[in-house]
Amino acid sequence: MNQAMWISKTGLHAQEAKLQAIANNIANVNTVGYKRDRVVFEDLFYRIQIEPGAQLDDNRVSPTGLQLGTGTRVVGTQKLFTDGDAKTTNEQYDVAIEGQGFLQVELPDGQTAYTRAGQLQPGPEGILATAQGMPLVPEITIPEGTSRVTIGADGRVTARSAIDDSTNELGQLELASFVNPAGLRALGNNLYRETEASGPPTEGAPGTNGMGTLRQGALENSNVEVVEEMTEMMTAHRVYEMNTKVLSAADNMLQQLAQVA
Repeated sequence: MNQAMWISKTGLHAQEAKLQAIANNIANVNTVGYKRDRVVFEDLFYRIQIEPGAQLDDNRVSPTGLQLGTGTRVVGTQKLFTDGDAKTTNEQYDVAIEGQGFLQVELPDGQTAYTRAGQLQPGPEGILATAQGMPLVPEITIPEGTSRVTIGADGRVTARSAIDDSTNELGQLELASFVNPAGLRALGNNLYRETEASGPPTEGAPGTNGMGTLRQGALENSNVEVVEEMTEMMTAHRVYEMNTKVLSAADNMLQQLAQVA
């Protein structure tokens, strides 16, 4: 295959991956706590025909050499964990994390997952859980006859009784942070799981040891900027088109060469 055709093919695959990430970002613009994806590329190996600094003759060396690239490839995707804007909902069980950290939840298999989506609700037994019904870790139970629940910026959860108007502390919401949150494995359902790349979680109360704080009655919007994504989409589309033109031009050159031969 003509080398230019191969290089163009790698460019097409790269832009296809970028468009897929952009499409996913735009699709999740209204997903609570969603973090946008960024595709990471690298250039492929080079065919070195003349080494930089190689001796050309007795008096000359090559200042740059002759190095021909062979294309590009996708090496990874990266979640960008910048904060999304907090949207006020005035719902007592909604919490937005302002700063670093994740809420911890227990999966059906007993393992722990992590989320930025603070749409919480008490389950049938009063256990505070996510919108998908996964209980928080550590567990907090809302007693019957509760008229109002208060979640402090430091994660302390208190309940006011509808019977005698007394206030009781129910427990402490904790956050978990990671050295490399971009290394977490995305599970879907607004959940992430620890990996070797993310490192182990550091747990603590909100507002301590670099952890963010909680804001009751609010939810964190996605950090997707629609205008930026649209700009990236148009750029990726143009680059894709240009690669197809190079592919077509290289094919025409091969046909012309075959006719001459």
